[in-house]
Amino acid sequence: LLSGAALGFNWIFLFEAFRHTGIAVATLCYYMAPVFVILLSPLVLGERLTRRKIVCTLLAVLGAVCISGVFTGSRQDPRGIAFGLAAALLYCSLILLNKRLRGLDTLETTFCQLCTAALVMLPYVLLGGHLHGLAPAPSTLFLLLVVGIVHTGLVYILFFSAVGRLPAQTTAVLSYVDPVTAILLATLFLHQPFGPAELCGTVLILGATLANELPGKVPSHS
Repeated sequence: LLSGAALGFNWIFLFEAFRHTGIAVATLCYYMAPVFVILLSPLVLGERLTRRKIVCTLLAVLGAVCISGVFTGSRQDPRGIAFGLAAALLYCSLILLNKRLRGLDTLETTFCQLCTAALVMLPYVLLGGHLHGLAPAPSTLFLLLVVGIVHTGLVYILFFSAVGRLPAQTTAVLSYVDPVTAILLATLFLHQPFGPAELCGTVLILGATLANELPGKVPSHS
């Protein structure tokens, strides 16, 4: 229930981030979640904070500063960045809570989490004025069904099926296709600005997070 609630609030803050800033910036802020996992895992899971994890965390934070517009003076809405980071923190809590789950298989866990997330989202939709004067076109309803059935339901099934068949490191590496694709599509099709500072921040955040996921050097044996 807690992990499902975290998922629901994670969606709320992510959608608000998309409303107040570009898709690229919101997505990159969202991918600060692994950094939060690194920082909290020693406290929650008792994992050791290594030198490489500390360096990767600092580089990712520097990347977040780059995309915030501090160095370029660009007008990034601080609310969008704050919402994106809040979504990342909630996704971090989702990851940490999932590590404590016992006695449920993957599909049961996913089902419970999505049902709880739907209950969390309901007051946000009904009380937030998001349905006021709602009269979507047939094309909008069709796209909404595609997002719900294909990009949420089907993708969850495919992802968790793949997790059981692929090595953990391979799964981690492939997960970074997501933010890169979002950034490229937002730039190409939505014409959202993406300059050198944002590119530098992208490389720092994704590179640092990926470097933390990759295995360390294997000691040689004589």
